[in-house]
Amino acid sequence: MLTFFLAVLKNIKLFLLQYKLKHQAVQNKVVVITGASSGIGRALAKEFASKGARLSLGARRIELLEQLQSEFQETEILIHQTDVSNENDCRILIEETIKQFGQIDVLINNAGISMRALFEEVDLKVIRQLMDVNFFGTVYCTKYALPYLLKTRGSLVGVISIAGYVGLPGRTGYSASKFAIRGFLDTVRIENLKKGLHVLVAAPGFTASEVRKVALTTDGSQQGETPRDESKMMSSEECARHIVRAVQKRKRELILTFTEGKLTVWLGKLFPSLLDKLTYNHMAKEPNSPFK
Repeated sequence: MLTFFLAVLKNIKLFLLQYKLKHQAVQNKVVVITGASSGIGRALAKEFASKGARLSLGARRIELLEQLQSEFQETEILIHQTDVSNENDCRILIEETIKQFGQIDVLINNAGISMRALFEEVDLKVIRQLMDVNFFGTVYCTKYALPYLLKTRGSLVGVISIAGYVGLPGRTGYSASKFAIRGFLDTVRIENLKKGLHVLVAAPGFTASEVRKVALTTDGSQQGETPRDESKMMSSEECARHIVRAVQKRKRELILTFTEGKLTVWLGKLFPSLLDKLTYNHMAKEPNSPFK
């Protein structure tokens, strides 16, 4: 009988430990967010700040980071002008974070840009820029933050897109970079399987932000206007809440929205040719679509 009760207590203790790991509070945790000046990155900063986290924020537009810092004066926030396509900028962001806080608990690789042009017509410099910002920005920040994340058994997060599961026509460089990020982070997860590192790949569907307004066109210039109705999309704030919960629960994957997210991924696995046609037809309906 005693052996039975000891076994029960052991199982209860194990359950509580697992529950704690999967529902970690973020209060006082040090969270690094790239691309924090707008959109999902800015919303993530606000969500983590509201939960008592300490923040290290990187973005190219330092004036927008300063505005965000002034909104949360009771939150300890470090800001640094960061172009994630520059390896040295990423290294400095991580080094300054360690100098300020002494640790890193969460790294969210959020910085990214999009495009809208046919591959047949696009200047190859656009593809390189997409890869430099989206993929290599994630690689650089992860490389310098990884030793500290391993010490805290922390969370490594990549914000990709449904375009990281299905190729979006007119967005070859964007989809390629998001597929690459997913493969990179999945591999980092496996390499550190026994070291307690949590890796989350978060894939929002179409989310209201300025990413489409600054998307690159054939020659690398910004398109200026979004081709989609932003009011019908998930808000950046709602997206951020989902991502923060996924970090707290230490999920490995987060696919947001049903039709444009979960259903799309499911169709890609079971009926890939059908999904190709549906994707083509859906994207061709955009105003001024580069293909018909």
